[in-house]
Amino acid sequence: QVQLVESGGGLAQPGGSLRLSCAASGFTFSNYAMSWRRQAPGKGLEWVSGIYSDGSDTRYADSVKGRFTISRDNAKNMLYLQMNSLKPEDTAVYYCSKDLKDRLSYENDYWGQGTQVIVSS
Repeated sequence: QVQLVESGGGLAQPGGSLRLSCAASGFTFSNYAMSWRRQAPGKGLEWVSGIYSDGSDTRYADSVKGRFTISRDNAKNMLYLQMNSLKPEDTAVYYCSKDLKDRLSYENDYWGQGTQVIVSS
């Protein structure tokens, strides 16, 4: 069955960095676009970033553009999110999700359990 397992969250100081990872299994990872989403305390789910199945195109929410970088390793079935220049407003639970297509449709059918990111001094 499809499994998405996030890791790499934790506590970071403002201005610091974290790298999130998502291990995928149970489907042909290289055939599907992938996204990161987040949910801050008391707020709704926010799409953060997405990447095409072959990594040829990446997209970012304005709130993270220039600070976060999404990448994938199709040989290892891994998705990553490098987060730099972290801000307190980046505090959230981060989820990776599988898209329905090879290009970003922003429609997802599977999600991981999430990893907590806290940005605080």
